[in-house]
Amino acid sequence: MRIIGAHLGALSQHSANKAPEITGSSNRTRPPITTHVLDTALGSPAAGIEVHLEMWKDATSPPSFDNKEFKGWTTLGTSITNNDGRSGQLMDNVDNVAPGFYRISFNTSKYAPSGFFPYVSIIFEIKRSQTTEHFHVPLLHSPFSFTTYRGS
Repeated sequence: MRIIGAHLGALSQHSANKAPEITGSSNRTRPPITTHVLDTALGSPAAGIEVHLEMWKDATSPPSFDNKEFKGWTTLGTSITNNDGRSGQLMDNVDNVAPGFYRISFNTSKYAPSGFFPYVSIIFEIKRSQTTEHFHVPLLHSPFSFTTYRGS
């Protein structure tokens, strides 16, 4: 927990010391959607986890809890987490990310073969008013639980 606490503290301190970002400029230094994985059971970054980023492309109906159709997802990028638990670039650096539904999935079965969750998928929506923002979607994982949040 000490490592995770230090990691989260460093992120918030970095954000507090940083000048306000002007979004939507051509100077974006990272893709609009990023992630990392922390192993909360070990208190360390989780290296070697396969990550997929997809976008819902079916304009006729949005994904929903009741819609069990999975053919509308299109892969934007894939990566493997590094020794710091961060994935590589999952999409291009763009000034404005397309509004819509996104799914980020983590193949946790190879990382924790005796765990309860073979993979974790997180679906989130980017609204039209948010297209210039950054979306950091981390996964805090242990063999028998996980959580996420929208980071910065």
